[in-house]
Amino acid sequence: MDFLNLRELEAAASERLSAMAWGYYAGGARDEITLRDNPAAWARLRLFYRVLAGVGPRDLSTTILGQRMSMPIIAAPTAFQRLAHPEGERATVRACGAAGVGMILSTLSTTAVEEVAAAAQGPLWFQLYMYKDRGLTRALVQRAEAAGCQALVLTVDAAIIGTREKDARSRFHLPDGLEAANLSGAGLSGLSQDDRGSALSRYVRELMKTDLGWNDLAWLQSITALPILIKGVIHPADAARAVRAGVDGIVVSNHGGRQLDTAPATAEALPGVIEAVGGAVPVLVDGGVRRGTDVVKALSMGASAVLVGRPVLWGLAVGGADGVGLMWEMLRAELDEAMALCGCERIEQIPRDLARLSAR
Repeated sequence: MDFLNLRELEAAASERLSAMAWGYYAGGARDEITLRDNPAAWARLRLFYRVLAGVGPRDLSTTILGQRMSMPIIAAPTAFQRLAHPEGERATVRACGAAGVGMILSTLSTTAVEEVAAAAQGPLWFQLYMYKDRGLTRALVQRAEAAGCQALVLTVDAAIIGTREKDARSRFHLPDGLEAANLSGAGLSGLSQDDRGSALSRYVRELMKTDLGWNDLAWLQSITALPILIKGVIHPADAARAVRAGVDGIVVSNHGGRQLDTAPATAEALPGVIEAVGGAVPVLVDGGVRRGTDVVKALSMGASAVLVGRPVLWGLAVGGADGVGLMWEMLRAELDEAMALCGCERIEQIPRDLARLSAR
């Protein structure tokens, strides 16, 4: 696997995936404006580096929610990973463990949480969608706890699903032999072809809670002792309210540009959320992170870590666990290089004034 960067990995993945799977993984909502703006916003930031800092060997490690990771990059929750590779989520979690990074497992995993947890060698968090049936949601939480997941990540920006025109055109569905494995016991694991459009759109519309509110967060807090992060925050007022509500962390996210098109890029939204939170809880960010320099920029702005989603899928499609491992190696090398050239030996040394918009 002779790749120099994540863009080359992405190009190779596009040749290996079916047209339907590629459209699902790579596509965004409506005109895909937010999808394109996510990486562009990181690129607009400039690194005002320092020199003569006497930089020695770098330590990229960090601790989030008491969990040690080799670098501040976590695998974002991405659904249906067995569309990319037969081993799917099991391959991903093995690669994450070998790299010393965390993984967030999607509710809509094509591998059951128990099987993924059994293969985990590092932090494993569970991303949660809230179903209309609270009993079903409670059962998912209990299974995640019993399996050994160390945190819950509640997605709050997908009460209804954004229109993804690529999925509607391809009539996205899960092929025979694949299912949303965490829902098989409830009889809700199948996403069979729907001649009217995306089977996922139908699934979300029929089964997931469309009126998600702060009372639902309070209910979730009442049924679990696990730390809870909320994912999908863009507005500072929501971040401040989440802190008052007692969340343990916030993920600044626009769902990879897959929900509300023309929502701001996460790099644009991050500073306001950081200010509103005021250091009370960790703030993580996803959306368009494709280089180690993007990671440094996010940390300089106050994030505790970044999540990467699609690059995990590209690595998985190209080479299973080895492909995901290669993706982690490339990001680690780029992050190490960027820190050295910015004059930083440790994550906590990255200054808040390092990443700025250019005066141009």
